[in-house]
Amino acid sequence: MAGLPPAAGPEEPPLTATDHTKPILGAALTLSGIRMHRDWLLEKQRDLELQDFHNAAALDGDWRAMAGEIRKVLDGHTGRLGIHGPFWGFKLDSHDPEIRAVVTRRLLQGLEACAFLGASQMVIHSPYTAWDYNNLDNNRNGREELVERAHLTLRDAVARAADTGIVLVIENIEDRDPHARVALAASFGSPAVRVSIDTGHAHYAHGSLGAPPVDYYVHAAGEALNHVHLQDADGYADRHWHPGEGTIRWEPVFSALSRLGSNPRLILEVKDQAGLRKGAAYLEQLGLAG
Repeated sequence: MAGLPPAAGPEEPPLTATDHTKPILGAALTLSGIRMHRDWLLEKQRDLELQDFHNAAALDGDWRAMAGEIRKVLDGHTGRLGIHGPFWGFKLDSHDPEIRAVVTRRLLQGLEACAFLGASQMVIHSPYTAWDYNNLDNNRNGREELVERAHLTLRDAVARAADTGIVLVIENIEDRDPHARVALAASFGSPAVRVSIDTGHAHYAHGSLGAPPVDYYVHAAGEALNHVHLQDADGYADRHWHPGEGTIRWEPVFSALSRLGSNPRLILEVKDQAGLRKGAAYLEQLGLAG
């Protein structure tokens, strides 16, 4: 991605197998999931995304007590740590300034939790919808206006993230155009804003909306890619199945990832947290990951 500033802060060396050929898988887990898979996480110091801090009830409640418990359970973990930021009930490009103010407050709450935990990354959701794909060019300045509204929502969060060494990664949701979100991230001109890919969301967009296949999303993100949600799906819905249970072609996805130097976190994000290692084992058996 020409013109993008370098990523925020020094990144840890790639978490790879001893022969540096296979990326090490991480996971997105709640506190209960961390307890189930603690040994697996520490075995290779896997990257971890915490999923207890994205809803309003948690952010308005005693989240510090939960964060303290998580830190105790993770004693000895040295992998990269992130959180899934708030997303329920809002978009980043609301036309209503009062709604934007609420969204900004939620994002700042998420960043506060992120900093308290010592995490260095927070996932946020793309504002681009399937409707946008067909209608943004209906208005002369539709694309520019969406970006402007997203900037109004995110400017304080981006500044806070930059000040605290946290990177906001924008995850595709309904995105049919894999390039639009990448351009949005680049428009901030900040190392604190990068890109995430959710493989199941991309596969849904491919199967149901006519979007490109998953590996095209990786190519579009390029060196701006800092984070990947690995989940399988059927191209119809957002399944969050274990890799191997759906119809994603994983070899092209990992081939595209292997060309990158940005060392994105590869995070298994599945509904069945207890069975998390099933998908990990499948990708390992294919020789794609460790």
